[in-house]
Amino acid sequence: MSTPTIAAAPPAQRPLDMPVTPTADPGHRGGHSARRWALRVATVLVAVGVWQLLAAGDVVFWLHFDTVPSPTEVASAWWARLHTDAYYIDIAQSLIRIGSGFALAAVVGVPLGIALGRSQAAGDTVGTLTELARPIPAIALVPIAILVFPSDESGMVFITCVAAVFPIIVSTRHAVRALPTIWEESVLTMGGTRRDVLLRVILPGITPGVFGGLSVGIGVAWICLISAEMVSGRLGIGYQTWQSYTVVDYPGVFVGMFTIAALGAATSGAIELIGRRITRWLPRGEGRP
Repeated sequence: MSTPTIAAAPPAQRPLDMPVTPTADPGHRGGHSARRWALRVATVLVAVGVWQLLAAGDVVFWLHFDTVPSPTEVASAWWARLHTDAYYIDIAQSLIRIGSGFALAAVVGVPLGIALGRSQAAGDTVGTLTELARPIPAIALVPIAILVFPSDESGMVFITCVAAVFPIIVSTRHAVRALPTIWEESVLTMGGTRRDVLLRVILPGITPGVFGGLSVGIGVAWICLISAEMVSGRLGIGYQTWQSYTVVDYPGVFVGMFTIAALGAATSGAIELIGRRITRWLPRGEGRP
């Protein structure tokens, strides 16, 4: 009696329309990242080298580099500033102001942007006021802040908040309006509520756009905060930079400028990192911050 043979099942076939995702090569990815970082470092070194040559050579060619401190002078002044308590007090004061104002802007801007994107009534009322106020530079509100608020601190937090809130509102509103309506209709058709639409469709769908607005908002907030500190502040990096200018300490001015750049890059980078962590489920290139 012969033993029946069981035919092996054919291997599963991939549908013709299913895209093939290439397997990333960790070694290749690491090498590519190393080359990018090397290019970035080289770019900075070349720029600093050109600056050193122009300043050390007292070059005057339309621009007067003979009055600009060299990178070595700025580095020496920065090293001296790092050993003073006042430098860190100014940094802490600016970070407190930017953190307070930006947090208020996020708390106000994201819900308001969702409301403007979802409600026609909100767009006709609050949206009208928002569009009228948005072109006004936040730094132009310094005299109003001095008149209205009881202290310079609260006034500068207000200016920082105003500077950051409009990019957040606009980005959130556009992100809400860009959501496909079929997503909401599908949830409602399957018996979902408006709360389900908010939690399962709107919030996940607008997250990349929201973090884009937050990243822009923090940059604008730094610009206006530094300007406000120069005008009416008593502490902070902006105030210290302006004080260096008034006493003709030009290396100190550059130290303040580079400190502002470092703080701005750090805070913006932190927001983008958080955004990438939260939107990890998105493929690269599809709205990830």
